[in-house]
Amino acid sequence: MTRIAAEEYLDALAAHGIDHLFVNPGTDFAPIVEAYARAARGNRPVPRPMVVPHENAAVGMAHGYTMVTRRAQAVMLHTNVGTANSINMLIDASRDRIPMLLTSGRTPFTESGAEGSRNAHIHWAQEMYDQAGMLREMVKWDYEMKRGDQAGNVVDRALEMANSSPQGPVYLSLPREVLGEIVGPAESNRAHRARPRAPEASSRDIDQLADWIAAARNPLIITGMLGRDPQDSVVLARLAERYALPVIPYNTRYFAMSANHKMFQGSAPGPLLKDADLVIVFEADVPWMPSKESPHPDAKIVQIGEDPLHARLPMRGFPSDLTLTATSLSVLEALETALDGRAMPHVADRQARLTARSAGLHATWREEVERAGKANTISLPWLNHCLREVVDDDTIVISEYSFRQEYCPIDTPGGFFALSSAGGLGWGFPASLGAKLASPGKLVLSVLGDGAYMFANPTACHYVAQMQNLPVLTVIYNNALYGAVRRATLDMYGQGIAAEGDGRLLADLPAPSFEKIVAAHDGHGEKVERPADLPAALRRAAAAVRGGQQALVNVICPP
Repeated sequence: MTRIAAEEYLDALAAHGIDHLFVNPGTDFAPIVEAYARAARGNRPVPRPMVVPHENAAVGMAHGYTMVTRRAQAVMLHTNVGTANSINMLIDASRDRIPMLLTSGRTPFTESGAEGSRNAHIHWAQEMYDQAGMLREMVKWDYEMKRGDQAGNVVDRALEMANSSPQGPVYLSLPREVLGEIVGPAESNRAHRARPRAPEASSRDIDQLADWIAAARNPLIITGMLGRDPQDSVVLARLAERYALPVIPYNTRYFAMSANHKMFQGSAPGPLLKDADLVIVFEADVPWMPSKESPHPDAKIVQIGEDPLHARLPMRGFPSDLTLTATSLSVLEALETALDGRAMPHVADRQARLTARSAGLHATWREEVERAGKANTISLPWLNHCLREVVDDDTIVISEYSFRQEYCPIDTPGGFFALSSAGGLGWGFPASLGAKLASPGKLVLSVLGDGAYMFANPTACHYVAQMQNLPVLTVIYNNALYGAVRRATLDMYGQGIAAEGDGRLLADLPAPSFEKIVAAHDGHGEKVERPADLPAALRRAAAAVRGGQQALVNVICPP
C-alpha cells in the first residue's frame, strides 16, 4: 500500500512522545482518518485520538494534561472556524507558557484535479488569506505545510520551538491535499536536534543576590508561576525555613508553598511589601498592583524568570535592580549553595517575628471560618474550609475561582493549578479532564465560578467525562454574578450612580440548576444552600467520583 503524508505526520508525533491528539474534526480530516485506520491495521504506535465536541475543551484538555505531565500534546481542529473557537484557551496556554502543537486543517486550495480537492460548498467560504493571522500573536511559531514529504521535518521544527525556553504553543495548518499526498520513505535528523538548555543565572548574579539576602532585615519573596516544576516548591520551602524568608504566592498558578509552612504569609503582598528592603520576584508577571501598593523606594527589587521582562506583554513597567534570566529551580538551588556559610545576622529575629505573624494569620483565618459556619448562607471561606473534607495528598486541585489555601492548605508539590493570568474563562473544567487523563489514580477537583462553568461548554465537558471514563469532581461557587464586573464597577465608581444598585448592572447572572446538567450525563449532582449541609454533600460527591462517576456540587453563595 502506498504511504500518505498523514501517516508520516502521525508517526512523527509519536516519535516525539505525543500521547494524545485531541481533535474536533471536520471535512479536512479525511487523510488523518485514513492514516489512523492504516496505523491500526499495521499495529503502528501513534498518538491516541480523542474526540472532544468543542474546540475550547480540546485545547483546555491538552493544557491540563501537559501541566501535570510536563509533556507537550497535540490538538487538531477544523479549518478557520474550529481554530477561531479555540483562541480563548490558546491565549491562556500562551500566557502560561504551555508547550502545545495546535494544528488545524486548511480548506482545500485546489478547485479540482488533486486528491482532496474541494468537494463541498463550504470549501470556498472557509478559505482565508491568512488563517494563522488570527492567532499569530499568541504562538511562538506558525507555518503551513507545503508538501507531503515535509511532514516529519515540520513536526520536528514545531516541537523544538514549542519546547525551547520559554516554552509555549505553536501553530501548524495542514492542507487536505498535502496530507493526502503519496510520499516515499521519510528521513529525519530529529535524533541530532538537541534542545537548548534552559537558562541559568551567572555565578556573579547569584553571589550578588546572596549578599543582598544576607544583609536584608525584611526580605520578601513573591511568586507567580514558581512551582510549575514541583521541585521548585521543595527547594523554596527549605530555603524559606532555614533563612526565615517570607513567601507570598500572589495570583499563583501553581503550588509554591503550603499554607502550613510558617513562612507562608498569605496571598496578598501589600502588608509586607511596604516594609520590605529586598523584594525577590519569581516568575510573576504582576508582582503587586502599582495603583494600590508599591515597595519602599529604597528597597532592592530582583526579577527572576525564564523571561523576566515578560516580553510578550506590550506594557509592563515594574522596577528591577537585578534581573536574572533563569529557571526558578536553578536559582533556588544555586542560592542554597551560595548562602551556606554566609553570616546571616537577622535570621533569628526574623524567624521569631514571622512565626508569630503566621500564628496570628492562622488564628484570623480560623475565626473567619467559625463565623462563616454559623451564617445563614455559604461564603467563600466556608466553602474553601469544607473542601478539607475531600482534599488529601492524592488530590489535584484546579481553581478557576478563589480557591484559598488560607482555608484549605495543600501540602503536595504539583497538587494545585490555577487559571492563567490572561483570564480566558472556561479553562478549569477541561483542564481538570486533561489532568485526570494524566493522573487516573488521583482525585481531580475543579473549583469553578458559575460563569467559568458556563464558559467551559459544560455539556461538551460532561460528555467527554462520560465517554472517556474521566470522573472528576466539579464544585461550583455559584453567586449568580459576574463578580469581576461588579468589583471593577465599584472600584472605579464607588460613589457613582451604578453603585446605588450595588454595582450589579450588567453583572447579574441568574443561574440554572447546574446539578441537573451532570445528571443528564449519568453523573452525581447536588445543590447545596445551607452551610451545615455542605460537608456531607462534598463527601458524597467525592465518594461518587472515587467510585468512577463524575460529580458536581452546585454551591449557592449569595454575594
